[in-house]
Amino acid sequence: QVQLVESGGGLVQTGGSLRLSCVASGSIFSINVMAWYRQAPGKQRELVARITSGGSTNYADSVKGRFTISRDNAKNTTFLQMNSLKPEDTAVYSCYANVFNGRYWGNYWGQGTQVTVSS
Repeated sequence: QVQLVESGGGLVQTGGSLRLSCVASGSIFSINVMAWYRQAPGKQRELVARITSGGSTNYADSVKGRFTISRDNAKNTTFLQMNSLKPEDTAVYSCYANVFNGRYWGNYWGQGTQVTVSS
């Protein structure tokens, strides 16, 4: 079993910053991609940012230049630094990881953390 636990969400004013963290634990041999998704009320879940084990990153156009994804492979952790936050960034942010447990690859999700940006 693999568990992902996010932290760092909260309420912030427009223009503010938050840093999300996600720690993976359990039966982990290696982790390929780690990513952050978000889902706002009444909308579909969307990819915010992803990072490979080698450090290659991709971002949604809506967050480019404002958000930065990083990871600490030794600690099975990924971070999402969010700057210049806007009300439209309000959503539940969930962590994703593609994990190899020594026998097979699996896709895992965290429970999510609420980010609310007030105008």
